[in-house]
Formats: sequence, C-alpha cells, structure tokens
Amino acid sequence: MPQSSQVLKRELGVVGAIALGLGSIVGTGVFVSTGIAAGIAGPSAIISVAIAACVAVCNGLNSAQLAASHPVSGGAYEYGYKYLTPWLGFTAGWMFLVAKSASAATAALGFAGYLLNVLGISDRTYLVPTALAAVVGLTLIVLNGVKRSNVINITIVSITLLSLLFFIVAGLPTVVATEFNNFTPFVADTTNPVASVLQATALMFVAYTGYGRIATLGEEVKEPCKTIPRAIIITLTTTMLLYIGVVVVGIGSVGAQTLGTVTSEQVAPLEIAARSFNIPGSGLILAVGAVTATLGVLLNLILGLSRVLFAMGRRRDMPKFVARMNSSRTTPYIAVLIMGSAIACLVLIGDVRTTWSFSAFAVLIYYAITDLSALQIPDEDRLYPKWIAWIGLAACLFLAFWVEQQIWLVGVSLIITGLIWKTVIRKLVLSYTDNQG
Repeated sequence: MPQSSQVLKRELGVVGAIALGLGSIVGTGVFVSTGIAAGIAGPSAIISVAIAACVAVCNGLNSAQLAASHPVSGGAYEYGYKYLTPWLGFTAGWMFLVAKSASAATAALGFAGYLLNVLGISDRTYLVPTALAAVVGLTLIVLNGVKRSNVINITIVSITLLSLLFFIVAGLPTVVATEFNNFTPFVADTTNPVASVLQATALMFVAYTGYGRIATLGEEVKEPCKTIPRAIIITLTTTMLLYIGVVVVGIGSVGAQTLGTVTSEQVAPLEIAARSFNIPGSGLILAVGAVTATLGVLLNLILGLSRVLFAMGRRRDMPKFVARMNSSRTTPYIAVLIMGSAIACLVLIGDVRTTWSFSAFAVLIYYAITDLSALQIPDEDRLYPKWIAWIGLAACLFLAFWVEQQIWLVGVSLIITGLIWKTVIRKLVLSYTDNQG
C-alpha cells in the first residue's frame, strides 16, 4: 500500500462521482462516435449501440466490484497487480494511458469541430490549433485539483444533458414525419454486414467506458464501498437511455450515410441532424451542448489519466518523479503535465476515426484485464455473480480484434513495447532516478 504521504484526500461524494462519470461518458461518444458507427454499419449501428451497452453493463459491474474491494487510484492497473500478476497489471495501466490519451485527443478534436461550426468557420486548418488550445486550457484547470475541477464538471454535465434531451424531444417529430424511411435498408450495403456491426460495436463500447473515471478516482471518493458501485450503476443506466434516444433520432432524421459523411468532414454530426428539425436555433442549442460535453470528457480524461500515471510512478513502473504531488496533496502535477502533453501530440493526427479506433482496441484490452481481475475475487466477497465477469472478458477479447487490422497490429506492438520498458529500460531509469534522488 502507498505511504500516507502519497495518498490523495477523499473529497467526492455520490453526486460528484456521478457527475464525473457522466462528464466522462456523455461527450465524444454520443456527439462524435455515433456518426462514425453510422458510417460503418448504417442504421444497424443501433444494434451496435445496444450490444455495446450490454457489454458495458457487465464491465461496469465488474469495475464496481473491484473498486469497492480495492478503492485506490489506478483502476485495472492496481487490480491487475493485486489479483493477477505484475505483468498484467502493468499492461492494464499502459493500455489505459494509450487508449484514453487517444480518446482525449478525439474529444479535443470533437470540441474544435463543433465550436468552429458554431462560429461559422468551415476551414479545417483551424481544427487542430483549436483542439490544442482546449488541451492546454483544461490541463491548467486540472492542475488546481479535483475539487475545483469537479465544480466546473458539474456545470458542463448539466448543459450537456439539457441539450441532448432537447435533441431527442425536438427530433422525434422529424423522425415520425419521415415515416422511418431512413432506417431502410436497415443493414448496411457492405460485403460483410456482420463485420460492420461488430466493428461499430467495438467503437461504441468505448463511448460507454467513462465510468472507469470513477474507479480510477477511488482514492478520492468518500465511503468508496458504497459510493463507487452506486455511482457507476446510476451513470450507466442514465447513459444507455440517452444513447438509445440520440442514435434513433440522429439516424431517423437525416440518415446514417449523412451522419458518417459529416463526421469525417466536419466532426459535428448531431448538429447537422438538429438543423433538420425546422426549429429556429436547434442546431446552435445542440452545438453548445456538444462543445460543453467534449470539454467535459477532455477534463475528466486528463484527471483519470494523470491518476493512473501517478499510480504507476508510485509503484515505480514509471520514473518516481511522476508521483510527485503539490504541497496540499490534491494534484499529482507532474503526471498532469505529462498526460496533457501526450494528448496534445495525438491531437496533431487530426483524424477522429483513427484516434477513436486506436482507443477502441486499447480500452478493450484494458477492460479484459479488469474482467479477469474480477474473476479472482473470493466468492464470499463478491457483490455480483461470477458469470458477469466471464461475459465481460469474452466480449472484450472478441471485439478488440474487429477494429481495422492496422490499428490492432499497432496496439499489439505497443503492448510489447510496454513490456520491454518494464523489463529492460525501467531498470536503467530507476537506477538513475534513485541515484539522483
């Protein structure tokens, strides 16, 4: 266990934890990846959303089980060490950093796309600079600590949820008026429609995984055994209902092909759908919600990523200086700065489908290790049936290899690179830092 001087203060209750979960989930997934999935699977992306939700529920319950049993910062990284082996623990932490850095870059690009649309700027050359500005600004906010960050997060989540509820309520009459023509043919016209649905499912699963922020902040939550499971379940239930409504209205109003095309070109699919509602200002209302949502996701990802890097530095899987905290012990400031810089580098790719697909593979591997850890909990300490962990494990490993082949090949290469770091380079770095410290 970490020394008392290296333990973060518990400052969050149930409401704060739910806000962090919603802020992490309801953002890039609903405002950007739904368009990506629709472009891949057509109207049958609705099936992908439903399957991904089922997998997310299993993983959410497994995460709740583990977080309640072992409430420290680090998520599956710490679970892997406690219940499995140091190798799998390290792999989980490494994959989390890779996956969520890519997700954060996607969120930053999504924010930039919607904001530029609001401002009436169609020139894509401004996309990356705007995204970089968002990363820098939110990194500075996170440096002020989780309590101040959460006040901003609650405001962001409130605006986002109101805009999505408006989108669903205002869009349903348009869907009905089209007589549901945009849902036919329901299956995409591809050589392998099943593969398309599975690929879209893998991408949509990532859109549900923000609940992991609650687990990675387990060391900062009050009464973790009660707060964490409750917050995760409420967060997932709310999110599933929102996703189903938004996807049905989005595809039903303008069609899956339009959503996919707009996502590739402007990174703002739901705003275009909202413009078809024939309600003055509907596109603007949705865009404002998208801007706040993607900012909320970026904020929470920087928080979660910095805490995992902090945990890895504390365990010496990374150089020990990344575990340094500020004088009030509220922020691991070195970890925050490093992750902010990494996200900024990934923003330079400028392609949301590439960054999101890469995130999908890595996060599925991460949650597979989470599920495997949940299987090791003794029966007398178990909150949920063991079969839930088996379903989560099988689903994650199966879906991980339905992303593009070049994406998962790079992902496997990164896993190998990380393990090389652990066995060879880590010894050299730790020897140097110990001598300097």
